[in-house]
Amino acid sequence: MLDSVLVPPEVILRHGRLPSGDLVDLHIAGGRITQVVPYARVAAGDLETGVQAHDLQGWLLLPAPAEPHAHLDKALTAEQVPNPEGDLMGAIKGWVAASQAGMFTHEDIRSRSRRAMELLVLNGVTAVRSHVNVIGDISTSYLRAVKEARKEMKDFLHVELVALTGSPMTGPDGAANRVALEQALSEGVDLIGGCPHLDPDGATVIADVLRLATEYNLPVDLHMDETLDPQMLHLPELARQVIATGFAHKVTASHCVSLGMQSPKVQAEVAALVAEAGITVVPLPQTNLFLQGREHPQATPRGLTALRALHEAGAKVAAGADNVQDPFNLVGRSDPLETASLLVMAGHMLPEEAYAMVSTNVREMMGLEPVTLSVGSVADLLAINAPSVRGAIADASGDRMVFRAGRLVASSRHHRELHRIEA
Repeated sequence: MLDSVLVPPEVILRHGRLPSGDLVDLHIAGGRITQVVPYARVAAGDLETGVQAHDLQGWLLLPAPAEPHAHLDKALTAEQVPNPEGDLMGAIKGWVAASQAGMFTHEDIRSRSRRAMELLVLNGVTAVRSHVNVIGDISTSYLRAVKEARKEMKDFLHVELVALTGSPMTGPDGAANRVALEQALSEGVDLIGGCPHLDPDGATVIADVLRLATEYNLPVDLHMDETLDPQMLHLPELARQVIATGFAHKVTASHCVSLGMQSPKVQAEVAALVAEAGITVVPLPQTNLFLQGREHPQATPRGLTALRALHEAGAKVAAGADNVQDPFNLVGRSDPLETASLLVMAGHMLPEEAYAMVSTNVREMMGLEPVTLSVGSVADLLAINAPSVRGAIADASGDRMVFRAGRLVASSRHHRELHRIEA
């Protein structure tokens, strides 16, 4: 990863605070942490020539968050694309209608994608995986636009692109979508995606994706069971096929909402199968809390997977935001701390668990080096004005400094003032 990153020669991050409470100076060279030493007050003139120094003012140092599931081609279109129904099919219909009307030009997608990436970086993200529509009528036009935006942002964050196929993929009606996927694979993508639960033959979609991924030597990230219907459960089929084929690459199953609607017994059985298959499950609380549950006006269920059962089974779990300010999610701040907050409130995770799910667990899912705040670690870091991990999630302070391989790539200061009435 560091080979293609603009890396400063030597950096010192002074007066940072570890989650343990210790005040430290971090020395960084070649994009990696070389020393973690107790904080020492040093005058600027006493620093060696050529050394960049950043005063963290006692702010909390954390591994930089990462976003495991975005839709950069759709981001920031909520004002243009309505979704009056507010559910998944309403969002899909609204998006398809706008696309067919020619609303999304190459320059529009490139510009919005870049802005969406900029917002992620400003909030601390140094790595993102985005699904991009690869569908019969648009073929790879969206993909090419997002690739241009990725190139423009290459010094700021690591970006992976998933070919998100249309539905159906099977049968005569899926022919154009299959051609579009082949074109995307020819032009180059980082992962193969799709939506088995939206296809008449989900098992065949899974088999075809695993076959193509093996042929092209690519990992897989599938939208899986994005519904509260307990009768729709393709996740165990994915796990069985991964195990049976000995699939050699990483597999991610995003959403997996219907698993949360199963009995505890079924949840435990499926979670154990997922753990055995080595599949990473990615819940997406913002979008699924918005889209799901509208057909349940009484005791409305939460649009989340079975988080605790997956954790207890030892399955890998990361978490992301999914859509941001588009017809699939009208709001969203492009901030993993928002995701972590929802994991605490709606998913009943502890703050430390929630932060791991939006940072270190995401990097593991993406095959990136871990960030450990120790010597030898890649220096992808977030410094935030917060007392603790819990406090960072609770307040989501706008006072942040973001470092990628030791280079300051973003910073923000948030000022609020209470104006008292003079007596």
